[in-house]
Amino acid sequence: MPGKLYLCATPIGNLGDITYRCVETLRSVDLIAAEDTRRTVTLLNYLNIEKPLVSYHDHNRREKGGFLIEKLKNGENIALVSDAGTPAISDPGEDLVVLCAENGIETVPVPGPVAAINGLIVSGLPTGRFAFEGFLSVNRRSRSELLEKLKTEERTIIFHEAPHKLMNTLNDLLKALGNRRIALCRELTKIHEEVFRTDLEGAIARYAETPPKGEFVLVVEGRPAAEAAEEERAKWDGMTVETHVQMYVDAGMSEKEAIRAAANDRGVSKRDIYNIIKV
Repeated sequence: MPGKLYLCATPIGNLGDITYRCVETLRSVDLIAAEDTRRTVTLLNYLNIEKPLVSYHDHNRREKGGFLIEKLKNGENIALVSDAGTPAISDPGEDLVVLCAENGIETVPVPGPVAAINGLIVSGLPTGRFAFEGFLSVNRRSRSELLEKLKTEERTIIFHEAPHKLMNTLNDLLKALGNRRIALCRELTKIHEEVFRTDLEGAIARYAETPPKGEFVLVVEGRPAAEAAEEERAKWDGMTVETHVQMYVDAGMSEKEAIRAAANDRGVSKRDIYNIIKV
């Protein structure tokens, strides 16, 4: 009977945030696969746990993925941990879960800290709907294409960023999105934890004077509804009423339906539209 892969969320800073279930799981498994074995040893020493460790990271995931699958097929239970937080989010654990799914091996989530969610809930920005983007690509073309798509994203947007890349990212966000509100959540759960709520221009001004330190979760305001409405109005203002109605007729609507749709788009009454096109 095959073993199980346990996806164990570990603290992102404060070691006291580890769950009882995670501790029990780490004690019970046969092997722990870690993104950085040195960091995981520090955690295991804190918990007084001794277990065999194997490295599993971006540079060896193809080789070690097959190795771990064979271990699981042979009945061993394995815990997967990342450097910090929940594995398989912005880390190679995602690939191992896919391999398990392909090989009929059960994966078990052991929930705990997630940096992005902790940043979101203290940001002061809307939490009901959000988009997690992780680290922006360093490839200029890919980065630019993604930011272009995010211009119309109405959900709160979450990024991870390293201190030495922060200023470039803030400038790129301002250029692409305009001066949105942002919460910069630094060193979450650690001694120097800080949440700085401002806008993109304010963030750039601050970190131009004070070089950023620590790992950041950036929580950025989605596209404001007023901005979307203004752009929508501008689109219709550049189109004649007759063309607007005809657009809907060409799409298969009856004239009556098309008039109603055009009136709704422009924020006017159906009679106003009717009077214009029937002149």
